[in-house]
Amino acid sequence: MHLKRNNMPKIWPLKRKGNKYVVRPNNLENSVPLIIIMRDILELVQNKKELQKVLNSDEIKVNGKIVKDVKYPLFLFDVVSFKKKNFKVVFDNKKIALKEISDEEAKTKISKVIGKKMLKKGKIQINLIDSRNYLADKKVNVGDSVIIDSEKKKILEILPLKEKCKVYFITGKHIGHEGIVEKIDEKGEIIVDVDEEKVNTRSKSLVVIK
Repeated sequence: MHLKRNNMPKIWPLKRKGNKYVVRPNNLENSVPLIIIMRDILELVQNKKELQKVLNSDEIKVNGKIVKDVKYPLFLFDVVSFKKKNFKVVFDNKKIALKEISDEEAKTKISKVIGKKMLKKGKIQINLIDSRNYLADKKVNVGDSVIIDSEKKKILEILPLKEKCKVYFITGKHIGHEGIVEKIDEKGEIIVDVDEEKVNTRSKSLVVIK
């Protein structure tokens, strides 16, 4: 199934004019398909057929996992590895972009907690913004972030949403900018210092990164 170009997410770095349809990722919300990453952003392949050939050779990994689908969805801070290079999904100028990172950085990923539920024997399942689920053995709240070990598929650290933490904007005019939380009030409104500008926002616009 394809997606009309006029209906594609605004964060995709594609021109609004061009072919009528673009590839729809397997998960449209907050993601971008691998073909756009490899063809349009990194420019490492020219078309879907060429990408599929590379995928069939097990040369591309996302968060340490070999992928085979040209429509495979990549989310914020996902890491795609190809030809001994690693690239992290970030925002640049309000669009999805790729930042080259080291092998060490590629071993982990930060993701935001958007839901949780209690399972049997007191275990807690957390739901992440990238559609993945993990079991947590420590206290974690919706709005916090977690650092995931991509190889072992487990939580290494919890990053609480609290005053003085560092956050990354994922919506609004400050998307892609970092800031420091100055205050969180009882109604859930958050004041973030962004380059000495005081920005009023809410948890849905932020990901804790430190």
